[in-house]
Amino acid sequence: MSLVDVAIVGAGPVGLAAAIACKRAGLSYVVLEKGCVVNAIFEYPTYMSFFTTAPELEIGNHPMVTGHDKPDRRDALMYYRLVTQREALNVEQYTEVTRVHAAPAGFTLEVEKRDGTPGVVEARRVVVATGYYDNPLALGIAGEDGENVSHYYTEAHPFMGLNVTVIGAGNSAADAALDLWRSGVNVTMVVRAPELKSTIKYWVRPDLENRIKEGSITAHFNSRVVEIHPEHVVVQREDGTTWELPTDFTFALTGYRPDLSFLDGLSLATQPDECLVLDEHYQSSVPGLFVVGSAGFAGRTNQVFIENGRFHADHAVAEIARQLAERGVQPA
Repeated sequence: MSLVDVAIVGAGPVGLAAAIACKRAGLSYVVLEKGCVVNAIFEYPTYMSFFTTAPELEIGNHPMVTGHDKPDRRDALMYYRLVTQREALNVEQYTEVTRVHAAPAGFTLEVEKRDGTPGVVEARRVVVATGYYDNPLALGIAGEDGENVSHYYTEAHPFMGLNVTVIGAGNSAADAALDLWRSGVNVTMVVRAPELKSTIKYWVRPDLENRIKEGSITAHFNSRVVEIHPEHVVVQREDGTTWELPTDFTFALTGYRPDLSFLDGLSLATQPDECLVLDEHYQSSVPGLFVVGSAGFAGRTNQVFIENGRFHADHAVAEIARQLAERGVQPA
């Protein structure tokens, strides 16, 4: 591939917003995505609804039209797919960026196709928009990699009548527990903290609290799963004692963190909470490397969403256009 002005890593909503901004600024670009377009949304629970309204998910001034107040997963997939098609965005799906190096022209990106074919992309600037959803926080316990364990929840149907343990106390765990219970699943939550997280959606938290109070969903607080077996999990109480909880399947919904290992070697500066050091244009400590959306906010992923992350892309691309124009660089 010849030199491009901007290589965008990640085809989520923020990466697509960056591509649209590049296109409108007259910059050549390519979007490199290791999965499908908006792959993280594709991995969301099948019947998930967003926290917010449609206008707050829009990119490129393309209206999102839905038949209900809060868009669901299917609405979002259709919307971002149509925006990609109508804008004719240059997206290379199933192309993983494995390493980024500094180069005379800017950066060299090593990539690998789904079939294992390697390749190289040369770019003057790089915009990283990889999010964090594809990198779950590991529990680091025996049995975590078993076939009866998942860090992602899809839907309840396969688990009707089974014993299912949900590890976690945030939005993902709350939604999963309620959906499983409503589908005839015997649900038990194991929570390390003394209570549910305060960040749970305001209309979901009372529902879950009431189900726990009435005994429809069992919740063990101040507890943690320390082993996972095919037919049970081992739960440790706050005092260190353990017991076995019958379990057919476990959902470990304990959160996610950005994975920027493909940038190893560039010596990115970080803050004490693991967030990257970024300027007002979301440029990192490496000149020409921009990190937008939640990818740069490892310690604050609960503060950066599509709703605000999409605007990072506009700031970053505007600065890239300014830098290239200032240097008299003609668009590639």
